[in-house]
Amino acid sequence: MAEYMSMDHLKFLLHEVHNVEEIFSLSRYQDFDKDSVNILLDTAKTWADQDWFPYIKEMDEKPVYFKEGKVYSHPQLKKIFKDGGENGWIGMYFDSEHGGMQVPNTVGLAINHILESANNHLQGYLGLTAGSAHLITSFGSQALIEEFVPNMLAGKWGGTMCLTEPQAGSSLTDIKTSASPLEGEQFKIKGQKIFISGGDHEATDNFVHLVLARIDGAPAGTKGISLFVVPKYRTDGTYNDVITAGDFQKMGQRGYATVHLSFGDADGCIGYLVGEANQGLKYMFQMMNGARLEVGMSAASTATAAYYASLQYAKERPQGRRIESGGRKNPDQEPTLIINHADVRRMLFIQKAIVEGSLSLLIESGMYQDYALYGSEDVKDDNYHLLELFTPIAKTYPSERGKNAVDYGLQVLGGYGFCSDFILQQYYRDIRIMSIYEGTTGIQSLDLLGRKIPMGNGKALQLLMGKIQEVLTSASTYDEFKPYIKNLSSRLEEIQKVLAKLMPLAMAGENEKFLSDATTFMDMASNIVIAYQWMKMAVKAKENLLTGNGQNDQLFYESKIHTMKIYFKYELPRVTSCYQTIMDDDVLTIVDEKIEILA
Repeated sequence: MAEYMSMDHLKFLLHEVHNVEEIFSLSRYQDFDKDSVNILLDTAKTWADQDWFPYIKEMDEKPVYFKEGKVYSHPQLKKIFKDGGENGWIGMYFDSEHGGMQVPNTVGLAINHILESANNHLQGYLGLTAGSAHLITSFGSQALIEEFVPNMLAGKWGGTMCLTEPQAGSSLTDIKTSASPLEGEQFKIKGQKIFISGGDHEATDNFVHLVLARIDGAPAGTKGISLFVVPKYRTDGTYNDVITAGDFQKMGQRGYATVHLSFGDADGCIGYLVGEANQGLKYMFQMMNGARLEVGMSAASTATAAYYASLQYAKERPQGRRIESGGRKNPDQEPTLIINHADVRRMLFIQKAIVEGSLSLLIESGMYQDYALYGSEDVKDDNYHLLELFTPIAKTYPSERGKNAVDYGLQVLGGYGFCSDFILQQYYRDIRIMSIYEGTTGIQSLDLLGRKIPMGNGKALQLLMGKIQEVLTSASTYDEFKPYIKNLSSRLEEIQKVLAKLMPLAMAGENEKFLSDATTFMDMASNIVIAYQWMKMAVKAKENLLTGNGQNDQLFYESKIHTMKIYFKYELPRVTSCYQTIMDDDVLTIVDEKIEILA
């Protein structure tokens, strides 16, 4: 079977770079140790090898389709739900009282990396079911928990999140789905939702939709949004007037249903209030933030699978001759494998730098999540701030640069990369949606610069800078790293200068000008954070080379150091380009009535 991810790199990150064993001191995770985590990872890999990876091309070639009011999915999805429920994968994060394994978020992200690398069409179904069930256990009544959660975690019922509406798009302020009070916690729901991932298929018997709606008379805007459980079928089997109006046929992820739902067309749709009225958006952000990390992981994993597919091709494809001693023009010299060409090696190394750096970023985000949720009071706040800062970056960087990494992989294959016989073109189509899911890159960038950088008077950024300086101090022990320390230190100075220019605009209330280059700032900040990840990996690799204490061989660690250097040479200069753009005093994108964009 073809490789689609590296267990060695994943375990290197977990056990050597990020020291996941530290979180096992938390009372919630005291039953875990290194061996038990590795057993979980190896079991997930076996499942992925057998039931996920063999179907990824087929799910693209035989996509989800809509016919006569129903969505038809690939038959393998039913087995995935069944096995995912029976073996505890859907409920792996959940409290033991709800039948969960209480797996650390960090380890769960690592498991999802294995599964998503094998087949990025499937994990979304399970992840949304788990996320919606978690919302119910977090904010719902005991009656709602007992009524819906067991069947969801068992893989019998699917779950979704229903936010987007046709007229509102990403603007939740403008949602119109209504909720009219009936009796108790029951409401009559009426409205439409679009782009609902996993919203209908044949693999489960029922769907539990988590729907944002506005109770009659509620305040305008996001302050008047409430959250409701709206099943397709009520627990007594009665149809609940939830219509699947169609499935959106997508460019990629064609095995992953994305539906249009209509609630209450016959005036018979019942929803059950979750928590307090008008607190729905606050509740939904728990699921949205978790989903953003999962989308980042899906992007990183898709790009990882593309990297290994292009690497395998480069190791097998002979073409041309080495450019040495006239070999390129010498017909008597045997053709060489394309992996021996410098430009192909450049593209492969950049892929490796992007995907392995992305995975490290996500594993670190998982650590912050675990400590923010379950750490002692003296560490919760710092980890919460770091998680808030990392979330938009961890969603955006793997989506945007992962897309470019897959593009490099397609280029490695040349003409074959553009052909449907090879999977690179599918990965290229699949990953394109990741920068749109769960808040576009533009929305994530506004969140990073407009909310996360200023929050707590810049506390999160200060904490991150402290962590970067710790790594640079460790790196300074080795002369080999000193040029790279100087390089990253200079980029840190550039981002400080950018913030010194931008923050006074925010304080002066010039918010449109302040945020006009937020996406450029995201690019700048992301590349610095990934450079920090690579310096951390290189330091650990160097330590292991010198002490012999690592779990991998010498070539493995030397490759990490070499890839760090690749990142610093080919990717980190993007920071300076962003710096020059933001520091330019021309503001050219704000609406000016005198300038028509199409003129």
